[in-house]
Amino acid sequence: MKIHEIETPALILDKHALEKNFQEMDRLLDGSPMTLYPHYKSNKCPRIAQMQMQHGAGGITCAKLSEAEDLAEAGISTIVIANQVVQAEKLPRLAALAGRCDLTVCADDPENVLALEQAMAAASGQLRVLVEYEVGMRRCGVETPEEFLFLAQLIDAQPHLIFEGIQAYAGHLSHESDASRRKTELLDIEARIKALKAFVEQNGLPVRNVCGGSTGTAADKPLDTAYTQLQAGSYLFMDATYETLNLRFQQALFLLTTVISVKEDRVMLDGGVKSLAMDQAVPVFPALPDAEIIFSEEHTTLLARNTSLKLGDNMRCIPGHCCTTMNIHDKIYLVDGEDVVDVWAITSRGKAQ
Repeated sequence: MKIHEIETPALILDKHALEKNFQEMDRLLDGSPMTLYPHYKSNKCPRIAQMQMQHGAGGITCAKLSEAEDLAEAGISTIVIANQVVQAEKLPRLAALAGRCDLTVCADDPENVLALEQAMAAASGQLRVLVEYEVGMRRCGVETPEEFLFLAQLIDAQPHLIFEGIQAYAGHLSHESDASRRKTELLDIEARIKALKAFVEQNGLPVRNVCGGSTGTAADKPLDTAYTQLQAGSYLFMDATYETLNLRFQQALFLLTTVISVKEDRVMLDGGVKSLAMDQAVPVFPALPDAEIIFSEEHTTLLARNTSLKLGDNMRCIPGHCCTTMNIHDKIYLVDGEDVVDVWAITSRGKAQ
């Protein structure tokens, strides 16, 4: 099958760029104490998660219980849910999943810890628990070392829970384009995490893992970083938002569209906001980088005069945000030059529970 035979709009993944991104992450982690636990929310595709494990990942990170269940179904044996699971209806599912894989979850509240213990006791299982620590994102997480220690000790006191360590995700710096500010703030977070780790261990609790990080901050981690698990996800794909950071990774993910109308002053394409996420940067069309873009539900209008484009031509688009764009599609085509070499299902699309 050739690229021009793909029914559009459709996601395509450049095989050579994908392979180079795997290699670049290997180089970035060489000599680092961090092991890659790539974030599944970026791809939602079990085949890609399996490839990441084959490339040496220690496990797979995800955001939601439903994603973790999908990963376990695909044979992933080590899974981290980098989030809290608190809804009572979900806890029996969480406990059942912990019986099928080595599972870790986050907590930042004593009530949730006790509920996790009750669920795991009912299932006669064990669950690893990271205490989430607030490092500037203003989302989840305890805010002082004393709160952290109290929660860690509470987890450690439960017979069916294992205190695993620290979850500290500086997501507010992931797209910080000022490299100096990004590095300075990351070093400040490093100092805080090292002090927290020392404080907890001085009080008798070993901190097995420190988890967090992202594609945008991975290269800025110091060689003596306290982090042991890097939860980057977008590095395999890249997008228009990350392009401004001049990272080491190549653009591998594109939305393939088809020209459906050509006028003197504009070109119409068959993909719109139902095919491209709009929550971060504006998507980019490399073939017409200076064209004004108008998006609608099913179409994109490129305001460009007298182009050489013809009806039925394909155009590639760089998504503004790869993670949320993947969540729109059922499958992705792996391409090598003009050839389609594989088609992978995005089975966790829509799994937000």
